[in-house]
Amino acid sequence: MTLSDRPAERHRQVAGLFTDRVRGTRSWDVPAPVAGWTARDVVRHLTDWFPGFLASGAGIDLPRGPSVDDDPVTAWQVHCDGVQAVLEDPETEHRKLTNQHIGSLPLDAAIDQFYTADVFMHTWDLSRATGQDDRLDPDFCARLLDGMEQMEEVLRSSGQYGPRVEVPDGADAQARLIGFIGRDPFWPGT
Repeated sequence: MTLSDRPAERHRQVAGLFTDRVRGTRSWDVPAPVAGWTARDVVRHLTDWFPGFLASGAGIDLPRGPSVDDDPVTAWQVHCDGVQAVLEDPETEHRKLTNQHIGSLPLDAAIDQFYTADVFMHTWDLSRATGQDDRLDPDFCARLLDGMEQMEEVLRSSGQYGPRVEVPDGADAQARLIGFIGRDPFWPGT
């Protein structure tokens, strides 16, 4: 599948794949490729960090579902639907997100760059943790990797990425991206 360049459509595609992995998860307490995380923690991360980012930067409050501890599937779905509604709101094209670290960006571009890309990468984490298909769109992997490599020092100093995991010469874009963000692309999973 080729991902759209339009933020609302790309979110629908990326979040749709993540939703498929959420629905396909049979055990939420299995280890994930992020040290100290379980499959449940992957969903928790996405549903916890982004609402505050959006509220503080754009004054938008996303609907909250149940706790990820109680019902990770519904928690994700409510969150995902809320983000999609923001992206599809006609007013979004006139709104900005402002943050002390990134400045001011069009709201849809900020969601796409910071959140949809995060969902995309964490799809691999959840897929690998739960033994599901972990293949990601190779073109988007290459595009994200290219952009992230250009600001590697900033990303590493943020503490949000672990040390780069070296991959073999000739590794595909997905393995290189996964290694760049600090995961072992050959992590055995469940």
